[in-house]
Amino acid sequence: MPRKSRRLIGWPVSTRALDALAISGALTLAMLGLGQPAEARITGLTITTKTSPAFNGASFGTVGQYEQLDGIATGEVDPNDPANAIITDIALAPRNSRGHVEYSMNISILKPIDMGRGNHTLLYDVVNRGNKVVTNFNIGSTTANPQGDGFLQRGGYTIVWSGWENDIGTAGIHINLPIAKNPDGSDITGRVRAEYILGAPASTVNVTAPPSYAAASTNNADATLTRRVHQRDPRELIPNSQWAFADCSSRPFPGVPDPTKVCLQGGFDTNHIYELVYAATRPTVAGLGFAATRDFVSFLRGNALGNGNDPNGHKPNPGAGFPPLPANPLAGGTDNAIIYGASQSGRWIRTSIHLGFNQDEGGAQVFEGAMPHIASNRGAFNVRWAQPTRLSGTQHTEVEFPGAESPATWATTNDKLSEVKGGQLERCSQTHTCPIIIQTVSDTEYWQSLMSLNTTDYQGKQDFKLPKDVRLFQFSSTQHGGGNPTNQPPPGNPGPTPPANCQLSANINPYVWHQRALLVALRNWVVEGTKPPDSLYSSLHARSLVPAGQVRVPYIPAVNFTLAGLANQKFVLDRGPLYSTEDVSGIMAEPPVKGDAYPVLLPQVNADGNDIDGLRNTNVQVPLGTYTGWNIRKAGFSEGDSCDLTGGYIPFFRTRAQRLAAGDPRLSLEERYPTHDVYVNAITAAANGLVAKRLLLQEDADSIIAAAKAAQVP
Repeated sequence: MPRKSRRLIGWPVSTRALDALAISGALTLAMLGLGQPAEARITGLTITTKTSPAFNGASFGTVGQYEQLDGIATGEVDPNDPANAIITDIALAPRNSRGHVEYSMNISILKPIDMGRGNHTLLYDVVNRGNKVVTNFNIGSTTANPQGDGFLQRGGYTIVWSGWENDIGTAGIHINLPIAKNPDGSDITGRVRAEYILGAPASTVNVTAPPSYAAASTNNADATLTRRVHQRDPRELIPNSQWAFADCSSRPFPGVPDPTKVCLQGGFDTNHIYELVYAATRPTVAGLGFAATRDFVSFLRGNALGNGNDPNGHKPNPGAGFPPLPANPLAGGTDNAIIYGASQSGRWIRTSIHLGFNQDEGGAQVFEGAMPHIASNRGAFNVRWAQPTRLSGTQHTEVEFPGAESPATWATTNDKLSEVKGGQLERCSQTHTCPIIIQTVSDTEYWQSLMSLNTTDYQGKQDFKLPKDVRLFQFSSTQHGGGNPTNQPPPGNPGPTPPANCQLSANINPYVWHQRALLVALRNWVVEGTKPPDSLYSSLHARSLVPAGQVRVPYIPAVNFTLAGLANQKFVLDRGPLYSTEDVSGIMAEPPVKGDAYPVLLPQVNADGNDIDGLRNTNVQVPLGTYTGWNIRKAGFSEGDSCDLTGGYIPFFRTRAQRLAAGDPRLSLEERYPTHDVYVNAITAAANGLVAKRLLLQEDADSIIAAAKAAQVP
């Protein structure tokens, strides 16, 4: 039945969303809170470690030395405020004496010692499963040495991290969230679904890693455990007598009873997808992470209590009984803010913007710019029983977990399959707080994460126009994680050793060079109003986005697969009346009911198997092989399914004789590049062309050309 649109506190909300809010009590609180002063704030900031100078005293160009501050921030939000009403279960969270909901989180700040020598841009890096990701912009960086070539530091950025996810343990940057309770104070229980795919055989899997929810009881009578080899196979029910909520790592089946673990008689293998549906207890108020990030960045920018850069003049009453504001370590040192996130944290950015969290409670804009990377979907970060560490679904893994729901578009569109009309900029457009956006994706997002639905209609027949303040760049022929520019294998066959569960070598094609150029372009857009380069991505109009069956890769040295079968297929999924599809929020029914299918559209390739459209870097313009956004699982690991987020690399043979012997129709290196100078000149021309279009920085063009000169081609 069609879900007619209604409006709540100024936002478009479906009848299902209204039901979900009503069930948690948030609707009543939101209505009572209309017109009341906002009182959310950071209540404490303790710096536990100060490293000054950082990086062993290294100095970065004109910016000088950096220092790192690590610590804990505490805060609280008013559950009665309309800005917080969309947080699932906020009405069921415990309150302090002021009637507010509290949290604490890890924070980390990397800043110039002399803030006056920085570029005055706060670059907020949304941590991915507790890990810092923006340091990947520093070529050559590692976890142990995030400095790399110092690109971000030389640019003068002040980089900020804070926790938003609580199901990652205590090792990463995380947040401590409250537990939702029933109105009578008793524990909430509900159905949760978890999926397990193992890289090595095991007797026991950990129920809580992820998700974070123990079983309500060690009695498995009401739980089901199934298995299947391929994602699209029928589920095979495993009798309850053959598994238990228990730990069998030290005692054979049935093991030691444990509500956080599952033991299978005979053990779990690597060739099956195991799915558990069970009754869990004690859900966290996961969506509070959005408000915590909003308020922390607003505090650092001097917007606390509306005394900062609020163009609308909203100055909420600070209220009584609060502790004094903590000292701001960035006071006066930042003029604008950009948010960056990759994969999970990129999906978090998209969800945050869509839910309205780019406006603080004083009415001020939090981020002027946003750069969601390799994130074509949103995520289930604001649902009861949230499992943020899970994917939003690939062809093989967690395909029915939420995040890929409509609207997938930035602009307002009408998806008649799911009966959802909306767009991810709908809320912020109404309050004039949308950031300008540069979205970047790899090929993997098309193959595994339904990227085509960002730019085409539900029938796959029409391109949508991007909003004027959004740019989209498809990093052609790259994989989800990108290649490492400092660790490129020598040209020719064979390529690098394939990953443990894949048939092909992983894609080696880097995209970090172009991320760096686009970050500079985004900051110039924010600070100076300079328009960035035009979007580059595959489209129906250009005939570079085509149905899966029309993609023809000329040479694939793998077995037991179909190319179209590697692509993820999206279906309409009904998750019950207490869940808002539009907002990826509320309470989900498990498992979902599958409905109609969406078309699968993928980037078209040329005779070398590389993309014909998008941002085609020097490796694609002057290739050494075929670079794909997909890979193929090998025997013992659900052979023939996709290798999830790993792409592939199929090198060209060095000689004509080698490629003819292998039956490879692609030209060999010696046929393409008769002399070394031919190759170097082609790379040089491609690099210079990208620099001229502001898609590559000159320093990175110089390093690419230098690497070409050192390569043994042909």
